[in-house]
Amino acid sequence: MKVAVIRRSGAAMVCVAALLTAAGAAAQQYPIRPLRIVVPFAAAGGSDLIARLVAKNLSESLGQPVIVDNRPGAGANIGIGIAAKSPPDGYTLLVSSSAFTVNPTLYAKVPYDPFRDFIPVTCVGSSPNILAVSPQLPVRSVKELIDLVRSQPGKHNYSSPGAGTTPHLSGEMLRIAFKLDLRHIPYGGAGPQVQSMISAQVPIGFASVPSFAPQIKAGQLRGLAVTAEKRTAVLPDVPAMGELGIHGMVGDTFQGVLVPAGTPRPIVARLHADIVRAIGSADMRERMNAIGLEPIGNTPEQFAAQIKADIARWGAVIRQAGIKVD
Repeated sequence: MKVAVIRRSGAAMVCVAALLTAAGAAAQQYPIRPLRIVVPFAAAGGSDLIARLVAKNLSESLGQPVIVDNRPGAGANIGIGIAAKSPPDGYTLLVSSSAFTVNPTLYAKVPYDPFRDFIPVTCVGSSPNILAVSPQLPVRSVKELIDLVRSQPGKHNYSSPGAGTTPHLSGEMLRIAFKLDLRHIPYGGAGPQVQSMISAQVPIGFASVPSFAPQIKAGQLRGLAVTAEKRTAVLPDVPAMGELGIHGMVGDTFQGVLVPAGTPRPIVARLHADIVRAIGSADMRERMNAIGLEPIGNTPEQFAAQIKADIARWGAVIRQAGIKVD
């Protein structure tokens, strides 16, 4: 009996060793065919733009074509679910926004587990959200806005680019913190939201900095504050909530790269090194700054901690505000 057990144990160890050897060999040969970056949003959005920048740089460093595969729908759940079920061989990557960390609490059911189904590679960059108003609204600061809303209960609404987005949740943070009678109006993207604000149809709104920056610079919208402790270089004249003494009201939208769980560590390390090297290049930093994204390029461990903190933060806001999306 003992001999049989020893033999079975020895055979199992041989199998494990063989698998590790095969994985190591595959990692050394990697890549031998084109890669795919799944983007859970339509083309031309923030995640798509970052994915195409990453794809261009990876194609050059890896010597293989890198194809961007847009899979929009269900608030990013469709694309993220596709990436989660892809083979963990280093040939499928996911580039997603903060929807990755919001959706597990926002939706009753999502087709992925943010911790078990993915390995974080790096956060490419992030941008704080911003509170802005139409110049037709007679306020020039967050305090004046709060005073106006309080003086006219039931009259004011605020817009966001969509229900469950981080701008929506940032708006709820403000509403809850100051007990404001402020109703949320979701739009189908930043484009129609901006037009609504310019026309003063809904003159108060939250969005990511890249969505409002051109209109604020042109004087079509008035930026009141970014949801951060410090100002953003994209809009240096707009104060941060932290500067105004409104601490803890931090809300950003990140763009990050992940791979399916089980992807060999040497491949994850190679992807991380190549992507971070690209983020450090003057060309990519210039392109990211142009769309209002602050470059980051952190380690997989740091990105994993960021994801964990984001899920806890947004989950608390969603539960407190009672937001539900079917």
